[in-house]
Amino acid sequence: MKKLKVIELFAGVGGFRIGLEGYKRKSASSNYTKNLSSAFEVVWSNQWEPLTKVQHASSIYEARWPNSKHSNEDIGEIDVAKLPKFDLLVGGFPCQDYSVATTLKNSKGLIGPKGILWWSINRILDEVKHKPNYLLLENVDRLLISPSKQRGRDFAIILQSLNKLGYAVEWRVINAADYGMPQRRRRVFIFAYHSSTSIYKKLKKNQSAYGFLGDNWILNDGLIAETFPVTPDQKNHKLSEFELNGDIVQISNKFNIEGAKGVFLNSGVMINGCISTMKTKPSYKGMLSTLKSVIYRGVIPNEFYVVDNDQKKRWNYLKGSKAEPRETKSGFKYDFKEGAMIFPDSLEKPSRTIITGEGGPSPSRFKHVIKTKKGLRRLIPIELERLNMFPDNHTEFKNVTDNKRAFLMGNALVIGVVEKLGKTLKKRLENK
Repeated sequence: MKKLKVIELFAGVGGFRIGLEGYKRKSASSNYTKNLSSAFEVVWSNQWEPLTKVQHASSIYEARWPNSKHSNEDIGEIDVAKLPKFDLLVGGFPCQDYSVATTLKNSKGLIGPKGILWWSINRILDEVKHKPNYLLLENVDRLLISPSKQRGRDFAIILQSLNKLGYAVEWRVINAADYGMPQRRRRVFIFAYHSSTSIYKKLKKNQSAYGFLGDNWILNDGLIAETFPVTPDQKNHKLSEFELNGDIVQISNKFNIEGAKGVFLNSGVMINGCISTMKTKPSYKGMLSTLKSVIYRGVIPNEFYVVDNDQKKRWNYLKGSKAEPRETKSGFKYDFKEGAMIFPDSLEKPSRTIITGEGGPSPSRFKHVIKTKKGLRRLIPIELERLNMFPDNHTEFKNVTDNKRAFLMGNALVIGVVEKLGKTLKKRLENK
């Protein structure tokens, strides 16, 4: 089949590209030992980090794909008319404003400086002469319940935006570790199909008299369901169906006002503004990966070891359980409680989620520490790359520190998820 032309937005260091094309034609799922039969070709990419003088991620991207058309400019300033024709738009649009790294109460949702970048995607889709057939987007699962006073409003705005542009959408919160990958990283993946595609037309045929799709697409027929099988969550498997009413402004002002709970569950589908959503759980019987599987067997630099006794005490304190009185700067007194974390991290399970603050020697509750024959140590950049299924030393580049490499992996995605979704789309297009 003819390859689908892809543009990659918010490209980072190229996770979507490697998932769809492979790296040097090799598959991430095979640990880059086997060829990937790819149906995709990235024809343009963009990576721009606002308020950052040195564009590390973009420099790494250009170094890994030196002959590709890559843009390192503010996406809001891109001339859409100059983009090459493309069939698929992909991107992990920035998520800091609804990230688990900050509390939901303090999140700014789509009005935050990162959240507004959703409208850059919307503008491209609105202005491009030939709308792409498919979209594949990724974000933190917090998106489904952001912001706190209108839970789900941000996602409702995105869905209604895509609906008005002629797309049907399916989504799923996927934890990569549930499907045999080495990191417990939960992200919401959004697949959209334009009304001109065969997949959209199949969706339309499956609509009920009321316009809804029920649970069959979520559990069986959907592209995501075929790739990552699920079953209904037995504790809460009730299907919820409702319509998105009003335009973007009305949704922004009124959607789920003061709603105590989110209305978008971890799996769902939308067509013509009709939402079907339900709670599902993974159905996977394959091999599971562990943190042990990514451990580097070569020489580890001394700075990654925890050798100072005072530091060890600090690590133990931060990782341990706490029940202690505390006082704010304003004088408010309260009881602080926190449960213990497994310390050091278990090598026999998939790793915890990598965060952007993973680098640096200072003790932290959230950084990974493992026990080795030589003693406790933090994870090195190669191991962080392997947890996201990148090639070894993918982020190694001049003037890019180990701390920055850790930051880049904290912002990246697990490539295997994208690779598997791409394979399913390829199969469906071949069999349409």
